[in-house]
Amino acid sequence: MGHHTFDAGEAAKLEDAAARYRSVSRAELLWALGLTGTETVVDLGSGTGFYTDDVAPHAERVYAVDVQEAMHDHYRAKGVPANVGLVTSEIEDLPFDDGELDAAVSTMTYHEFATDTAFAELARVLPSGGRLVVADWSADGPGEDGPPVDERFTEDEAATAFEAAGFDVEFRATRLETFLVVAARR
Repeated sequence: MGHHTFDAGEAAKLEDAAARYRSVSRAELLWALGLTGTETVVDLGSGTGFYTDDVAPHAERVYAVDVQEAMHDHYRAKGVPANVGLVTSEIEDLPFDDGELDAAVSTMTYHEFATDTAFAELARVLPSGGRLVVADWSADGPGEDGPPVDERFTEDEAATAFEAAGFDVEFRATRLETFLVVAARR
């Protein structure tokens, strides 16, 4: 992942529901994914599985991908749902077949992997019509929470990167500290 990977020693902070849902709510995330219950979803930079747990009841299979095995250890300690597989991997080199995944979601980790190589990899593992949902800290925000503002991206930068990588942006919004972009693979 990129230049600002969350410190696994601070993993307990990732379980603060009030703080996390201010950034992106469970309802908003599920709306953006539009799951029917038959999909295979990957949670990119899953950390302790906070949002993975929200997605799991609505998908057939979820892969929680994180570069830090220590994050998976935290997830194991709290309990991993039966339909969730833990994968330790960089986003740039995902261990999935071409078109294997129906959707990808990233909550507050886009700034850690935003590279052309990662976008190409996401385009590879998602089929035509596959959904990509990204909520992250906005460079337009005041920087009161999250990574330093100079390590963030804007909604426009993310949408432009997805379009260039073969995705059609279907929805985008910026809030005080965060943005949300929903795209589908061409």
